[in-house]
Amino acid sequence: MTKRDFIQRLLASGSVAMLASPAGVLAQSQDKIRIGMTVSSTGSFALASQSGVRGVEVWVDDVNRRGGIDVKGRKLKVELVKLDDRSDKQMVTRVYEKLIVDDKVDLLMAPFGSTLTSAAATVTERFGKFMGVWSAASDALYQQGFKYVVSATQMPVSAMPRAGMELAGKLGGKKAAIVFSDEPFPAGLADGAKVQAEKNGMQVVMFEKYPKGQKDFSTLLQKAKASGADVFFPTSYEGDLISMVRQMKQLNLSFPFAFMVYASTPQFQEIGKDADFIYSHTNYHPSINWKVNAGLTREQFAKAYEALFPKAEFPPDFQTALAYGAGVVVERLIATAGSTEAVALKKAAMDLSGKLVVMAGPYQIDETGKQLQMPFPVVQNQPGKGMMAVYPFDVANSKPVYPIPEWSKR
Repeated sequence: MTKRDFIQRLLASGSVAMLASPAGVLAQSQDKIRIGMTVSSTGSFALASQSGVRGVEVWVDDVNRRGGIDVKGRKLKVELVKLDDRSDKQMVTRVYEKLIVDDKVDLLMAPFGSTLTSAAATVTERFGKFMGVWSAASDALYQQGFKYVVSATQMPVSAMPRAGMELAGKLGGKKAAIVFSDEPFPAGLADGAKVQAEKNGMQVVMFEKYPKGQKDFSTLLQKAKASGADVFFPTSYEGDLISMVRQMKQLNLSFPFAFMVYASTPQFQEIGKDADFIYSHTNYHPSINWKVNAGLTREQFAKAYEALFPKAEFPPDFQTALAYGAGVVVERLIATAGSTEAVALKKAAMDLSGKLVVMAGPYQIDETGKQLQMPFPVVQNQPGKGMMAVYPFDVANSKPVYPIPEWSKR
């Protein structure tokens, strides 16, 4: 019987605990901590995933420059083991098993997004391994009873639309059109947007999903316009949102208020002037400077990023900040627990809840591992100014341009 067959037989018999606990205890001879994660080289999650992994790499580089993580008086450097998941949830399960069984990582960082993280969690939980989450925002992920999945930085999707819809209501929005990709994160974000729109006195006149992989959005866009909506709130990933903006221009369709989650990213901004005036959100912006007590400040991080990635195609964005912050939180958990054993790390995660502030914001979780903080201010790309913070008003450095000018008047 091979080692792999033996492990699979143990899994089938429910004897995983025999494997999990000893593997998490750091041997005295161990000189490094191996952390595994996947990155999407291709597919719909590639841009966001690659932005995130650079944040983790900045953290690893900073930790190792400081000599490593202090574990019971010993400094242990971090080795990041990265494998490709190709934005494929079926591949994620195979690759996370490989990271645990073959590559023998001590703990794991999640892949990008709720779709892939949910798949990875089924594996890490079976093997009794701890997984730190940096991007999965689906509330449903934290309702499945996972014991060792902790969102280190990403706030729940149900709360993410709060600021955007508050601003839309304050600016005079009355009717909202919400369209979304048929995937966990976009669907959860749409549900949250609907609740927040109604909470802010708006009527949701369109709430419609479309299949993953759809390229032509003309019918959806025309339907949204015909609904009389003055607030357009599509929820999807960068590729879809960029296509929507381009098709809106082609169809000469505009809305007084249009909010797109990924419009703040450098990748989205590559489309040029077509990105102007769209509202978005971010927690990585010059006007957003939390009083950090763990890890680098925003300015320190920016310098570290530039030093490590001098030829990077894109500068850091909110995903980079979330992933870096997750690394910092995981470092504190390991140091506090004095172990990489999942039970000890989860206890440390609860003990440190409400006590850490990283570059991305304050860390606080509930018993399910769901993040309760990390708020995202609203930004708007304004011609001649660039990306400006416009809400909440106490952190704003510019007034919102409202209504968004029609295409012919830009």
